[in-house]
Amino acid sequence: MNLNTLTETLQFFAMISAELIALFFVVSFLVAMMQEYVPASTVQRLLTGRGLRGNIVGAGLGAVTPFCSCSTIPVTVGLLNAGAPFGATMSFLVSSPILNPVILGLLVTLFGWKFTVFYGAASFLLAVAVGAVWQLFGLERDVKKVRVVGESEIAGPTDFKSRLRRAGRAAFGLFKTSLPYLLIGAGVGALIYGVVPGEWIANVAGADNPFAIPVAAAIGVPLYIRAETLIPIGMALQSQGMSIGAVAALIIAGAGASIPEVTLLNTIFRPRLVAVFVLTIFTVAISVGYVANLLFI
Repeated sequence: MNLNTLTETLQFFAMISAELIALFFVVSFLVAMMQEYVPASTVQRLLTGRGLRGNIVGAGLGAVTPFCSCSTIPVTVGLLNAGAPFGATMSFLVSSPILNPVILGLLVTLFGWKFTVFYGAASFLLAVAVGAVWQLFGLERDVKKVRVVGESEIAGPTDFKSRLRRAGRAAFGLFKTSLPYLLIGAGVGALIYGVVPGEWIANVAGADNPFAIPVAAAIGVPLYIRAETLIPIGMALQSQGMSIGAVAALIIAGAGASIPEVTLLNTIFRPRLVAVFVLTIFTVAISVGYVANLLFI
């Protein structure tokens, strides 16, 4: 690596790190403030609607909760134990790790609002459809009887300053937990940007390769990397020639169906439903990827 390449790599790392850190903290704080006013019991009441309305509400709640794929599992169990409809809960399960304010904020910063709107709309509609179809085919019978101890309602003073302090502490706690992943993603992305030849990436994962999208999705499923890490890596890959569709497939598959999440799902789902879940996320990733290439290339 020559001096010019090293300089460009470090500049890319500094720029992406600064953008991600600032945006992540701001979005996390706003979400924490929202959760101060919308406790878990309210979420459970909102999910009582059955049919398509319940699926829409479930996908919508998933879109405003900053959970990774593994932390979504205990929330899912809690919703099912509270009597939330199966279809609505499954829409939440699918949408939460791939469609939340943090991910959307990072996507806007790195890929622009047009792609972010497409990604959000496509992921939301597919999450709604997944919950409805699974409910229709009676997959609820493949859910095991599992209980978890839920979190209590927000305790303490409810004046604005107290809520502001709690939201700040919650946002800072999430920020501290996620900071290593953000920096790792920015670091790997910077190395890809500065070291990996763009021609090689374009040949392997460019829009001209029809198999690039399913291969990216297949890589994403066993690759347990948080979306906060995947997104800057995806930006670097795209800047070096990877198609936007392959990037989308990698992010959805990696964030939505990682090996640790599938392992946890085995504790609450029977094998058939686990297989259906993985196949569904894989299909969603590929579908969004191909449509993204059609719209943005």
